[in-house]
Amino acid sequence: MIITICILIFTYTLIGKPIGKLTAKLKDVDWRGIANNIGESVKTFCLKTGKNISYPLLTFFYVMTDEDTSATDKALIYGALLYIISPFDFIPRRIFHFLGVLDDAAVATFILKKIYSSVTPKIRTKVEAIMIEWFGTSIVGTSI
Repeated sequence: MIITICILIFTYTLIGKPIGKLTAKLKDVDWRGIANNIGESVKTFCLKTGKNISYPLLTFFYVMTDEDTSATDKALIYGALLYIISPFDFIPRRIFHFLGVLDDAAVATFILKKIYSSVTPKIRTKVEAIMIEWFGTSIVGTSI
């Protein structure tokens, strides 16, 4: 049920539809549990796609796990992560290759703009540490 609500919040936000009634259903969500469940999928996807895609996805993941992030933003991020790492989206990567990647990049950019105020220095430090651990380097000059 939570997956459906988060996908709807993500979709409604993209098309500009009100999400108030949906966010009311997020009161008792275990965001740590959700993060634990999706964490390995995010890692696998990041390692497969490389560091340029990994930076925003890891930023999403750590913003979603931060206790100061609103439930609405967490739901939006979770919906976006599911969309990006899922092989099923509006422009599938397997079929349309570059266009499918652009589709995901557009979603990532949109969500980053929405949650920008939730990206703290502590989160940036965590993301940088993981980038160095996984790829041996961080993204120099990234300003998120």
